[in-house]
Amino acid sequence: MPGEGDVTNNYDLAREAFAGWGVDTDAAITALSAVPISVHCWQGDDVGGFERKSGTSGGGIQATGNHPGRARNPDELRADLDFAFAQIPGRHRLNLHACYLDTAEQPDRDEIEYRHFASWVDWAKENGLGLDFNPTFFAHAKADDNLTLSHPDAGIRDFWIEHGRRCREIAAAMGRELGSAAVNNIWVPDGSKDTPVDRMAARRRLEASLDAMFAETFQKSELIDAVESKLFGIGVESMTVGSHEFYLGYAIRKGTALCLDMGHFHPTESVADKLSAVALSVEDILLHVSRPVRWDSDHVVLLNDDLLAMAQELVFADLLPRTRIGLDFFDATISRTAAWVVGVRNMQKALLRAFLLPQARLKALEARLDYTARLVLTEEARDLPFAAVWAEYCARAEVPVGEALLGRLEAYQAAVSGRG
Repeated sequence: MPGEGDVTNNYDLAREAFAGWGVDTDAAITALSAVPISVHCWQGDDVGGFERKSGTSGGGIQATGNHPGRARNPDELRADLDFAFAQIPGRHRLNLHACYLDTAEQPDRDEIEYRHFASWVDWAKENGLGLDFNPTFFAHAKADDNLTLSHPDAGIRDFWIEHGRRCREIAAAMGRELGSAAVNNIWVPDGSKDTPVDRMAARRRLEASLDAMFAETFQKSELIDAVESKLFGIGVESMTVGSHEFYLGYAIRKGTALCLDMGHFHPTESVADKLSAVALSVEDILLHVSRPVRWDSDHVVLLNDDLLAMAQELVFADLLPRTRIGLDFFDATISRTAAWVVGVRNMQKALLRAFLLPQARLKALEARLDYTARLVLTEEARDLPFAAVWAEYCARAEVPVGEALLGRLEAYQAAVSGRG
């Protein structure tokens, strides 16, 4: 395993190599350290949550596998997160779903209050983390038809509207307490398994429910509302009420953030390509980073071409100040803590690579239509020593790389494998 001196020597050589391309590696590390990633709580327990309720529908959401060590309560989940964050350089956020309340009470979804999540805020303060939030519109008896805010029954719609209202209040309170605006992201499973005959009625109901839910105004310094589309899901294969076009229009009209989930589009679509397109019409973007395999199957994020393209678009289009980056995958076939660590670090590696590209030079070549030079430099840049810069960033943050990281992940997994 390389020692401290090896890391320093490798970084010195890498810094010189990048300088030859007009790139400042120290500036790239500084830029990366300022980008928080919102880590999703639901990877830690397979999207189970900590409610005491009955309900049969998962809203098309399913984690596969039964790897030992699943968190069974908020304390175990926080312990797992503490470990994961300790392996990740930088300061980040936690993305919390409403079903992860921490209370001995048994409130229904339309009865939850900030106090049911106060322990999460205390923990975030202690660890210097921000919090984001999500209403949970699935895995509940009143979502068993895969219809919530667009349900034909006004009583069921009112139940979910109230849930959404309370979640916005909770998220805003979190933002106030932590001094960092919480993103409250709306995703609903609503749709139809077979071909509907009245799409318009369902979408009008969804729009009216959203309007009612968003009626109260909060300071943007406390709360950022976001809406998230989906292509299809289990049980809603023929039509999702909240399609990309529906929410794109809604976000533009209503001024909410638009969430782009990498798994919620056709496999041949590039979500990276959508960023600059929607950025011309919406002020804020929420990005859910995932890895679909054939469909929205939420695999652990790899450092692949899709992720590299996404990161490069965020950096080259100067969209990072307007974009909140969150992860959204759940895999119960492997260590859940390792999945968090690998996913976040890969997102960071992709951003670092984008910061280390000769952006101005490449843009100048494109502007004068010199596509040959653009192609040559883009391909040659792949051979630059990115790994040495990443190792230096991790060394400065005192987090492990390579075999040392694997050793820590395996040791922690062995310690939690006895959970029932």
